[in-house]
Amino acid sequence: MPIETAPVELSEVQWQVADAIARKLVIEGTDVNELRKSISYLREYVDRENAGKAFFDYLKMLVRKGNQIGHSTKTIDYYKSLDDACEKYLKDYQDKAPQMLMILGWAARLVQYYRRGVPTGEIQQIEVMSEREAEIHAVTQTYTFEVGQELPATVAAIKGNKVTYEILGTIRLTQKEPKLASKLTEGQEVSVRIEDLKDDGSIKRVKGIP
Repeated sequence: MPIETAPVELSEVQWQVADAIARKLVIEGTDVNELRKSISYLREYVDRENAGKAFFDYLKMLVRKGNQIGHSTKTIDYYKSLDDACEKYLKDYQDKAPQMLMILGWAARLVQYYRRGVPTGEIQQIEVMSEREAEIHAVTQTYTFEVGQELPATVAAIKGNKVTYEILGTIRLTQKEPKLASKLTEGQEVSVRIEDLKDDGSIKRVKGIP
């Protein structure tokens, strides 16, 4: 099934990624047909193990051999633009090839949209949060934190005297806990106390409660 007819299943962050890729390619004058060729390559291997890594390797190969396989002197620049855009915006999805395929398919559509209806000079690059950053942002916007506040947490990792806490199922903070680290185990449910906040109200530092 052609990627252009695939159902819409992108998250808000993934839509932003598709939009950012499209804007970058339009601003840099990249031939959308080269994007479609890369989509075809990914579609062919999408169900195979390590398909995402193979896709990034494929883009790197195009850049290395662009002068040999390109159809014009501009082709190598198209390859470089594609590789740079995917490296910048798609790395978080390397292990999720089907999602990469969806994102690139909609990026191709958006390239066409921008080229048909928006003067290139009016197109601006946008900042994109990762899925992880979006989750943390959502939690920060939902809760009001205070110094001294106690919160439930899970011990995500222990390395020496450093403990990584996962707070509210999303926020991860690594803290030095010289007196507590040896008494904890990974996966243990604990409570932490907020010791300091950032200027935006998010948590900067916590301490485990014995």
